Amino acid sequence: MNKPNLAVNIGGVDMQNPVTTASGTFGFGPEYSRYIDINELGAVVVKGTTLHPREGNATPRIVETPSGILNSIGLQNPGVDYVIEHYVPYFKTLRVPVIVNISGDTVEDYAKVAEKLDAAGGIAGLEVNISCPNVKKGGMAFGSDPAMAAEVTAAVKSAAKLPVVVKLSPNVTDITAVAEAVAEAGADGLSLINTLLGMAIDINSRRPILGSVMGGLSGPAVKPVAVRAVWQVYKAVQLPIIGMGGISTAEDALEFILAGASAVAVGTANFVNPRATMDIIAGIERYLIDNGVKDVNELVGAAHGN
Repeated sequence: MNKPNLAVNIGGVDMQNPVTTASGTFGFGPEYSRYIDINELGAVVVKGTTLHPREGNATPRIVETPSGILNSIGLQNPGVDYVIEHYVPYFKTLRVPVIVNISGDTVEDYAKVAEKLDAAGGIAGLEVNISCPNVKKGGMAFGSDPAMAAEVTAAVKSAAKLPVVVKLSPNVTDITAVAEAVAEAGADGLSLINTLLGMAIDINSRRPILGSVMGGLSGPAVKPVAVRAVWQVYKAVQLPIIGMGGISTAEDALEFILAGASAVAVGTANFVNPRATMDIIAGIERYLIDNGVKDVNELVGAAHGN
């Protein structure tokens, strides 16, 4: 058969294939350019960016776990102004869309970061990390409350013309309630899931290993939880989904697509295999050819039987 169509659209962001990178695992892009041709990706989602520079959490920050890692980087980044000055010129040289992940301590922070990035040019979209603690509400994560999640989404949409993809946290009772709230607030797409909250203890020192005590669990161990979340959210809202959580192979990626994801993001696997994204793109294309599927979009949500 002829070469199948791999192109997808996520809330106004055109991708030549459905594979992108998970924020925080790919730096700002140049870090992986020695291993892969960045321009062969569907899109690049870069490291989380905040209004002001952040030093991040105390060390240790990463702990290996069975089938995954715990991390508590703490959103270390140089701040939005530095990103605009030093990385946006690089983004403008790429032929693939760049999506910038943004975070904040307050709703106003999110809006200011969005406004600055919107004005900078060279950026295709924003991914809004609502797993951050709201300092004005006693540290409760924005993403744990549908109303707060909607408020952040609406503020970012008002501040920027760029497509807005909201990244959902799995650390909630009902992820579909949050998905519905941000959809109502104007989100153009969703990405899920962010990491699961976990911790590890050193039995010799009898103390938590991570400097911040708790961190985010990622890697193959979280994949069943992530696939379930994508399945539920696909049924609940009519927004394109970027699925992520433990994707290491094309087979993993296809599970997410069949569950309802229009695209997938590769995260922890990049640490193990810097060419994981390339292998997954090639594997998806091979699956389409082998199964006589002309367009990857035909598979989105196909496991639902609709």
